[in-house]
Amino acid sequence: MVDAAPNTTKKLNKFERFKADKDGLAVKSELEKFAEMGWEAVDETDLTHRLKWLGIFFRPVTPGKFMLRMRLPNGILSSQKMRVLAEVVQRYGDDGSADITTRQNLQLRGIRLEDIPDIFQRFEAVGLTSIQSGMDNVRNITGSPVAGIDASELIDTRGLVKKLQDMITNRSAGNPEFTNLPRKFNIAVEGGRDNAVHAEINDIAFVPAYRDGQLGFNVLVGGFFSARRCEAAVPLNAWVEPNDDVVALSRAILEVYRDNGLRVNRQKSRLMWLIDEWGMEQFRAEVEKAYGKPFLSAAPKDEIDWEKRDHVGIYPQQQPGLNYAGLHVPVGRLSARDMFDVARLADVYGEGEIRLTVEQSIIIPYIPDSRLELLQQEDLLERFSLEPSPLVRSLVSCTGAQFCNFALVETKQRALAIARQLDATLSVPQPVRIHWTGCPNSCGQPQVADIGLMGTKVRKDGKPAEGVDIYMGGKVGKDAQLGTCVQKGVPCDELPEILAGLLTERFAAQPRTDFSTPSNGHVQIAVDE
Repeated sequence: MVDAAPNTTKKLNKFERFKADKDGLAVKSELEKFAEMGWEAVDETDLTHRLKWLGIFFRPVTPGKFMLRMRLPNGILSSQKMRVLAEVVQRYGDDGSADITTRQNLQLRGIRLEDIPDIFQRFEAVGLTSIQSGMDNVRNITGSPVAGIDASELIDTRGLVKKLQDMITNRSAGNPEFTNLPRKFNIAVEGGRDNAVHAEINDIAFVPAYRDGQLGFNVLVGGFFSARRCEAAVPLNAWVEPNDDVVALSRAILEVYRDNGLRVNRQKSRLMWLIDEWGMEQFRAEVEKAYGKPFLSAAPKDEIDWEKRDHVGIYPQQQPGLNYAGLHVPVGRLSARDMFDVARLADVYGEGEIRLTVEQSIIIPYIPDSRLELLQQEDLLERFSLEPSPLVRSLVSCTGAQFCNFALVETKQRALAIARQLDATLSVPQPVRIHWTGCPNSCGQPQVADIGLMGTKVRKDGKPAEGVDIYMGGKVGKDAQLGTCVQKGVPCDELPEILAGLLTERFAAQPRTDFSTPSNGHVQIAVDE
């Protein structure tokens, strides 16, 4: 067993102190007691922090109504699992909903603490888990959303991602080896050519690369977003075969980070800060020592040579006669009814499998050619369109102030309303990715967007108002890079005009001449001349 509090010779911040007092996983055995006593009587640190080790998040803006974050490796789940999640959300009526996250995951809302023991029993029966999905743990591990079905795939990531999750969580039982990292940690495994996982924003990313004619992965390390700093991942100068070496190297990096990561200043506790302190040469040497054998040097180049795809629409699979359908879910928000409907479509038209994307949409794979026409007649596709309007299609948003106490502005509904308004008035000749995040924690990833909007507080006419800082220049896919802030403190009610200007000046948008939105599965807006 590892030391529960590494670096104890240094002064500990409050988070390190409460972790040293009691491991986050310890509350697992107390859930029945918490359910009986009610959330108001639970110890404050257990309530607001340690429960996150089980994926249970106390939300001050909705006291008594918790968020429950799942673990869905590679963003894949069965229709059976989706129904179980829908049943959980359904019991809370209008308070219940689910959000698709930018890590191919689901977050359930409206959850009552007294129901958690029963919910967890239902999860265990179908192989669902939320273990170690919050706080100082490895978050949901992302992989190509079309792994195993993409006709142009290089490496099927599904098995590797599952092995990584099993190693980190002890097959979902909880693993004290990795429950006390200095901060949260992100891992991605890309198997395609278009960087579907946004490798550059992960602490560890495996990207396909040929070395001496053999296909494997180059390794990137240190990418992250925080309120203090944002950095793109950098090469480790290591290459691994697409086998258990991926798991072994991830373990080695996690062990080095766990035992040596900075823990005094929580704002400097992500992996890149350790790389900065040591330098890449020392960091690489320490990881190699933990890995137990010499690294093979990285391949000269990787195989990320496509522009980013969003997988919305219908596409042929590598399996003859089968297709996958990418359903656009506006800003990733699902009701219980939506979840039941998606599960039904997966059963009726596919093979009962559902996939999530980092763009907050849904893929239903394994659809025979003979069923495509009937699928397109389903009522659900009026809302979850196969052909959404351009700006709505590329829209991503964090939770926002409706549920998150960190958010400084409301995001989801505002983002959708503005995107629809702009689609109604402008013709955009190219995809433009607009990402919203409610605060500097950057859950909505504005730095990877063509236009990123980060919530902030401003003053307008002498009064406090909701506003955003505007980021531009982010790029995903090949030659990925992070964007930078170009304008600060823009009031939200001025955004439609300002975004219209940016779209016209930077992205060749033109005023629409048909005075209605293109088909988007949502609305048609007529405008008088």
